[in-house]
Amino acid sequence: MVSAAEQMASNLSWSAFGKATDLRNRILFTLGLLIVYRIGTYIPVPGIDTIALKEFVDTASTGIGGMLNMFTGGAIGRMGVFALGIMPYISASIIVQLLAAMVPQLEQLKKEGEQGRKKINQYTRYGTVFLATFQAYGLAVSIESGDLALDPGWYFRMSCIVTLVGGTMFLMWLGEQITARGIGNGISLIIFTGIIAEIPAALAQFFSQGRSGALSPAVIVGVIVMVVVVIGFVVHMERALRKIRIEYPRRQVGMKVYDGGASHLPLKINPSGVIPPIFASSLLLLPTTVSTFSGNSTSPLMSTILAYFGPGQPLYLLFFVAMIVFFAYFYTANVSFKTDDVADNLKNQNGFIPGIRPGKNTAAYLDYVVVRILVLGSAYLSAVCLLPEILRSQLAIPFYFGGTSVLIVVSVTMDTISQVQSHLLAHQYEGLIERSQLRGKRRRSRGRK
Repeated sequence: MVSAAEQMASNLSWSAFGKATDLRNRILFTLGLLIVYRIGTYIPVPGIDTIALKEFVDTASTGIGGMLNMFTGGAIGRMGVFALGIMPYISASIIVQLLAAMVPQLEQLKKEGEQGRKKINQYTRYGTVFLATFQAYGLAVSIESGDLALDPGWYFRMSCIVTLVGGTMFLMWLGEQITARGIGNGISLIIFTGIIAEIPAALAQFFSQGRSGALSPAVIVGVIVMVVVVIGFVVHMERALRKIRIEYPRRQVGMKVYDGGASHLPLKINPSGVIPPIFASSLLLLPTTVSTFSGNSTSPLMSTILAYFGPGQPLYLLFFVAMIVFFAYFYTANVSFKTDDVADNLKNQNGFIPGIRPGKNTAAYLDYVVVRILVLGSAYLSAVCLLPEILRSQLAIPFYFGGTSVLIVVSVTMDTISQVQSHLLAHQYEGLIERSQLRGKRRRSRGRK
């Protein structure tokens, strides 16, 4: 039998969207802030030799520079004020979440509700400032070493640091505003917008390689088919669920006895979403951002790192997969699906899993199920991110056709669409409640007459 929510979802239309003014305002607010972000990627950092920078970006676009360009929406290729992108904030979030799992004081803050969450967010912002300052200084020094600065010196370094750190903090604020007052996850949408905005240029580059003979027609067709297959596979896996049956016993309220019911607890095959690839990519960017811009002045240590951890290298791929698997388990256990909290909620609602006692036994059973689900989920994430990465490094195709970018685009799109549908359903529910209240008032007024 189709549920009421599913029936309402099937009735969603453009007319319903037009009536949902709150949703429309949220979407317009989100689009406005994303346009501000895109404008910022074209505002250059002062003191950069743009001609030398363009020549450098053309030579580095097939390497790690392509990865940097993807996550910054092309800002690092133009050395815009958002050249560091949102990566320092993501890296700070990783560090704070790791510390929260190991430091008792931070773990206690997580249990204090809204106040504790605000305190942890404050620590994350402090970490973002520190990491952004460190990366901005390294980037400024590397730009000088690569002869990309018009007037090298401490004045250029300080102006570069202030500009880049300010840009990152402004991006962090934009993401938080989108999450709170817009639609979708702000940080994910910023990365999503950066990828989508650069896809037309990547397609032009890709097809120009075919016209010049660098890529054969068979390779071009194969890459297109691979992207379509990967998109379909990602959509299928992101919608896949493992349902756990939940039963509720009979209960008596006053003189009435209510029959027990049954429902399902849905567990996604990939509960962590797109976070593990983003976290893994951000860690890979940390040691290589500076070395990319230092050109011939790269130190022996950085040269060794680039030699072993460059895109397509075995250690790079191994580290990438290991970090994806680690963050898939870590983020699921600490953020997206806390089994202890779920078990407590079921116990408070008098719900139970058949054959499992409520409380600790339920939490242990959920741990058992989630760990085994994540074997498939982490393998799926690794395959989607790894296979296109290998083909990309072998065929020198644009980075935007990699598995990470496809996963980000598809996952963020599905998440945003689901939130839009949720707002539309809530608007329909509000309309039904208002109509029922008006009908009740009319009936009461008729009864009085």
